Amino acid sequence: MAVINLAIADDHKIFREGLKATLEDCVGLNILFEAANGIELVKQLALKNPDIVLMDIKMPEMDGMEATTYIHEHFNHVKVLALSMFNEDKYILDIMKAGACGYLLKNAEPQEIIDAVFTVYKKGYYFNEHLSVTLIKQLMGKNSIHLKGKDETELNERETEILKLICQEKQNTEIADQLFLSVRTVEGYRTKLFEKTGSKNIVGLVIYAIKKGIIDV
Repeated sequence: MAVINLAIADDHKIFREGLKATLEDCVGLNILFEAANGIELVKQLALKNPDIVLMDIKMPEMDGMEATTYIHEHFNHVKVLALSMFNEDKYILDIMKAGACGYLLKNAEPQEIIDAVFTVYKKGYYFNEHLSVTLIKQLMGKNSIHLKGKDETELNERETEILKLICQEKQNTEIADQLFLSVRTVEGYRTKLFEKTGSKNIVGLVIYAIKKGIIDV
């Protein structure tokens, strides 16, 4: 298994230490260096070559937005996974448009952080399950992120029909009523959709549907 080299950019040392403690014992991850602001980060990027930067948005001297823009322009092979205390659409849209490949809240569980790192490395993007379908569609627009790879999974007609309704944020009971199915049957289809698409949450299903042209952005 390839080792993923990481850099951490955050002006709070206590947070950096906590993040390092979470990640450094994880097999397949290697922390190359850390930085307290964007200027320190950029200087070290000229000497070292991380695969992913865990980037705080709010930092002194050069913040995460500026640093992400710089990385996107000069080190575009380096992926940025943004970290923030703010779960607001504006912050998420701005950092993703600057070139970030994913967005995490700082209070995320350790396992979610680890999963996000591996997902960004493998798929090229990561969105947590709390994002709205509307925001996901904006982020997946042609002026935002670029999807990596081609998904060969194919769905049958009923699975596609249910996926479309899930992407409309319909609940199982609503889908069951609309399609004249039992709630249990809809739950079974939902589980199968997660399995077939390799998705862990609704966000993953929406991204799959957009990639396949099942729904429009």
